[in-house]
Amino acid sequence: MTAANRVSAAAFHDAPGDVITNILIVAAAVVVVVVVFRFAYPRQFLRLFLLAMRRVAGLKTRSIEFDGTPWPYLEGGPESGEVLVLLHGFSGDKDNWLMYARGLRKNCRIIIPDLPGFGDNARDPAADYHIDAQARWVLAFVDAMGIDRFHIGGNSMGGYITLKFALAYADRVLSLALLDSAGVLGNTKSELQLATENGQSLLTVSSPEEFDRLLKFIVYRPLPLPGFIKKPYCEDLIAYRPFLEDIFWPMAEEMQNRPLNDRLHTIAAPVLVIWGRHDRLIDVSCVDVLKAEIPNNHCVVFEETGHVPMLERPVESAAVHAQFLSNCRAATL
Repeated sequence: MTAANRVSAAAFHDAPGDVITNILIVAAAVVVVVVVFRFAYPRQFLRLFLLAMRRVAGLKTRSIEFDGTPWPYLEGGPESGEVLVLLHGFSGDKDNWLMYARGLRKNCRIIIPDLPGFGDNARDPAADYHIDAQARWVLAFVDAMGIDRFHIGGNSMGGYITLKFALAYADRVLSLALLDSAGVLGNTKSELQLATENGQSLLTVSSPEEFDRLLKFIVYRPLPLPGFIKKPYCEDLIAYRPFLEDIFWPMAEEMQNRPLNDRLHTIAAPVLVIWGRHDRLIDVSCVDVLKAEIPNNHCVVFEETGHVPMLERPVESAAVHAQFLSNCRAATL
């Protein structure tokens, strides 16, 4: 073998090691860039993270404009399927439903908007955020989308809007899903209700410490949220506190003085009720009221669960909803 051939052979023999080394160097560089970006720009990193999570959930980010205002929303599932509209709660947003929607996307066309005043929707201090107005906004939204009859569901404030919508526009509703819904009073007062009666708002925050307290208040077990998620949400809740309190107090006053208990019997559509046994915001005794008053209902209570079953038990609660929708379809055949 010539010297040249020996050199070429040696170079060829060493090449795999060089490739592995280069790959490790590039991988390490990528990790460093990601870590730096995550801590230096948590808000931008959060947006990238949510885009990835939406993709995993099979949802696409869309927007539609009506009355001069763009409404951002998520959409997934078969375009020809029955429509399910999901409404988030107070200070929440459309991404609260990501893992829940993942379990339903094969069953229906899912549409999840950011409600006015929350998420990426407009925050207009002069707008009307009473629940009746929110229900009218949902009507305008589905009309703009060209949707006639559909399934609707909501958590907390979103459930309150769902109930109001069903009462006002019964002919548009195929079914309802109420997840720890506001708008109904049970026989036992919740911690939130008692605090509200004393003029204290437990759902708005003015410091990172209060934000941590809020997270523990909402769920049964603390959610393992990394800093790049917590920091932007915490900053927004603090920045928008006066705006959020202007929404919260009229809603709380209406719920306390004019609950929907005596109107529930008029709801003809099938209703799914999902609740967390350890909800500290809206007491589980509301389930007994809903079960007694709504003619066609199916109620499920999850143990060791707080106020947001779609976040605390996304797989189990979505499976219950999927079976409920299947039963609804079978009943119409």
